[in-house]
Amino acid sequence: MNQKKEWRPLPKSITIKESKIEGLGVFATQDIQENTDLGISHVYDERFPDNYIRLPLGAFINHHEMPNCKAIIYEFHESIGAIKHIRIVAVKDISSGEELTLNYIINKLDNPLWEFEYEVTQ
Repeated sequence: MNQKKEWRPLPKSITIKESKIEGLGVFATQDIQENTDLGISHVYDERFPDNYIRLPLGAFINHHEMPNCKAIIYEFHESIGAIKHIRIVAVKDISSGEELTLNYIINKLDNPLWEFEYEVTQ
């Protein structure tokens, strides 16, 4: 028998609110341990600009030169199967109330393949 799963746009451990960095940001609502997988930020689909559909996590996480998270490109994940996507993972312990950040340089190149820019900057 299939178990019904509740879908949430963000895990319970994070929320979106006003950021001192830029506009809105992603913040921890509880302590997050290093190496915690915070979920999917982008799903590959060549029909969209930059070939990705941006999810709430990807839309609101801000840049920082000393980030507390990194973006990892996956071709497969046990939770969704063989779907290319980007997941966000904590690179250090994050305290409740702290903003989650990535070091990224999206769309800085003449012909951006920003999934690789994410990879290179992490």
